[in-house]
Amino acid sequence: MHPADQAPGPYEFPRPEAPGLAESPDFAWPGGADAAVSLTFDVDAEAGWLGEGPSYARRLTTLSEGRYGVVRGVPRILRLLAAHSIRSTFFVPGHTAELYPDTVRAILDGGHEVAHHGHLHLRSDKVGAEEQRLEIERGLDALDRAGAPVPTGYRSTSWEMTPETFELLLEHGFGYDSSCMGDDRPYWESWEGRSLLELPVHWSLDDWPRYGWNIDTGGNTAAPGELYTSWLTEYICARAERRHVTYTMHPEVIGRPQRFAELVRLVEEIERQGGAWHTTLADVAAHVRPLLPAPPQSARPVQDPR
Repeated sequence: MHPADQAPGPYEFPRPEAPGLAESPDFAWPGGADAAVSLTFDVDAEAGWLGEGPSYARRLTTLSEGRYGVVRGVPRILRLLAAHSIRSTFFVPGHTAELYPDTVRAILDGGHEVAHHGHLHLRSDKVGAEEQRLEIERGLDALDRAGAPVPTGYRSTSWEMTPETFELLLEHGFGYDSSCMGDDRPYWESWEGRSLLELPVHWSLDDWPRYGWNIDTGGNTAAPGELYTSWLTEYICARAERRHVTYTMHPEVIGRPQRFAELVRLVEEIERQGGAWHTTLADVAAHVRPLLPAPPQSARPVQDPR
């Protein structure tokens, strides 16, 4: 048997209450689930490249790869989720919502969450305060015009958060962020006495570091099966610790058939093992907010707008 076809074997993983590990709240996941699992998708489409600079507007081949995510990736993903009755979170830049409103509607019709992912996929650490504001406000406007409810969640481009964007999220009443990496459980991300609920991410739980590649900077071309073995191990650990795990994917990346097959295997194996509450980040945020210890006294946490 090929190693990629073997699920990790059973082993003892430290529980959250074990000596030396930070105390963890009892998240009491619905239905007695052992872990909460969120499959999330960043629907960057052409915005993922246009945000890199104006020269990309002439690079038709590169733009077409982004478009593949909408044309082929998203439909594949939606069919998989429907087959397993899984609700997921799709982070949609405003530019994508403007170009592909039918895709936004298809996501919503499938019962999924549409969350905020900027407008033109500009990295907040590379632009000024006013451009960061425009990214938030233009993204909100575009999602609204595409028929999406006011988003409660946000994910920064390339997972870089700045103080300016942090303040904008509080100003606009976002209920959670999914950009930071300070824990592998839901926690309060704080900056200068203010706090926002964080549903953390990590590069190891993202498809782009494995498969992302472009003609200018190169990249990686990992064996597709590595995603299955690594992410299944993460799920096993999350069950042992009774925590939440967020997987991040891009439809133009995971939607390629040989990679998509590994996502199908993962979903089927998690279902076979049992113990998962598959749900959106918005539902996780609403569930864990009253269960987390309060943020520091000086903090002024944003209220869940839902």
